[in-house]
This record gives sequence, C-alpha cells and structure tokens, in this order.
Amino acid sequence: MKKLTILSLFLGVLISCASPETPPTLDTDQLIEDIRILSSDEMQGRLVGTEGNAMARAYIINRFEGMGLPAFRESYAHEFSIERNNGDLVEGTNVIGIVEGKSDSMIVITAHYDHLGVRDSLIFNGADDNASGTSGLLAMADYFTQITPNHTLVFAALDAEEGGLNGARAFVRDSSLMEKVVLNINMDMISQNDKNELYAVGTYHYPELKPILETIDTGELSLLFGHDRPEDGNQDWTFSSDHGPFHQIGIPFIYFGVEDHEHYHRPTDTFETVPQDFYKKSVQLILNAVFALDNH
Repeated sequence: MKKLTILSLFLGVLISCASPETPPTLDTDQLIEDIRILSSDEMQGRLVGTEGNAMARAYIINRFEGMGLPAFRESYAHEFSIERNNGDLVEGTNVIGIVEGKSDSMIVITAHYDHLGVRDSLIFNGADDNASGTSGLLAMADYFTQITPNHTLVFAALDAEEGGLNGARAFVRDSSLMEKVVLNINMDMISQNDKNELYAVGTYHYPELKPILETIDTGELSLLFGHDRPEDGNQDWTFSSDHGPFHQIGIPFIYFGVEDHEHYHRPTDTFETVPQDFYKKSVQLILNAVFALDNH
C-alpha cells in the first residue's frame, strides 16, 4: 500500500508538471481568403441596405457558424434602422457572436463590414476599409473558440459605420449589456502600410492601457501611439470609427488602424493592393494585444 501511495503521488506530480496543451495558431491562410472574398466585386462594395451588403453579412454568419461561435442572444443578426436626411429608412444589421470567458465581464471586439458601394459605375471594394478589420475579427473569433479567455469576448461585425457609426450606436444603446463591458477593441483599416507601422489609439484617454500594450510582442512591426489628443485636430481619431460611441459612454477603447493612404475611400482599395505579409503580421500583433488586455 505504501508503494502504491508513493507511486500515485509521483504520477500526480508528473501530471501537474506536464506542459499545457499547445495553444492554437492564427489561421493566416483563412485570413487572406476572407479578405479576398469580402472585398471581391461580387460584394459590390457592401453598402448598407444593398444586396452586396447582405451577401457579406451572410458570409460572416456562415463563417461564425462554421467555427462553432455561439450566437449572441440566440441570433447572429441584430437589426436596426437608420433615418436618412430625406426621411427614408434604411435597415442595417450587426452580426454578433460570443465566447464565454471565466468572467461575465466583457471585452467587445468590433470591426465594420460595410463600405461605400458602387459610385459612377465604379466598385469601391473596401479591402483595407474595412474587409481587413472584419477578416481579422473572424480570425480572432476562430482562435478564441478553441480556448477559454478570462473575459467574455463579444465579436461584433458592425454595419453602417460609413456615414455615422450607426451600427456601433445601435450596439451601445443596449444599456443592460453595456453594464458588463469593460473594454472595446476596434479594428478599422489594418492591412495597408508601407512603413510597417500600426497605431493603437486611445491611450491618451485611457493611459492605464498603454503599459499593457507596451509589453506585447509586435514582431517586425512598429506599434505607435497617438492620434487621440484634441490638439491633433483633424488627425484626432477619437471619434473616427466605431470605438467612438463606446468612448462617449465612458467605455475604454483601443482602436487599431493605419494612417490614411492613397487607396483610402477610392476604387483602388482592392485585394490586389493589400500587402499580405504586413496584414498577417498586423493581425498577429492585434491578437497579442487582445491576449495581454484579456489577462489584465
């Protein structure tokens, strides 16, 4: 009996010292496939209320389902209405999934999937703006379905960002949900930069987040801070994308994005112009940041 007891204790020590299960890796092949499809001519620029926008939404839902991401409140699709200046109503739809964490406090990860549509017979494909952020969101959702984060993570592909941040405004109107939200991480234009630079915006307003971000592995990219001070004038990005409505109600945010480039809001913002190596590294950097922020 004594020998059996010693043996069982020895085995218990071996098990407790065993290396943890190998963590998943970012699926960069699928990342590139997602941005290619979402910015294809078939999507017709993904303007809110159009058939191309609906096709993009269906694609995102199909990807959520395929990776086994649970729907938020029993449905991926969450509709809202936008009133145009002429009084017309347009229906927008946010696509939302959720990964339950060890805590019910929430980090909301956002990226808008709409773009400018077709103008003068030219398709504004919006590869960087913002098929890049949406595809990054899909990659991270897939990653976190394979592990258990500390916080509950909400993955929200938001509609109707162009023209008023309407999807984000609809999201934050849910006051019962927002009581649990501790952070918004927003991705908008994360694939296009020739200096290997990516900005993390928001630490001027929430300086407690900067030391966390300064610890992450940025690979071969430079993670820069700024574009969030009032003195930055028209280069203050505090309200430039879907993080704005979160900030307005006091929710801390970090917005990842690149500076404007020659393809911004032009029909040349296509999949073919995306530097794929930079894009993969950009999404990996942001994933590292999500990990660090979740751990704090």
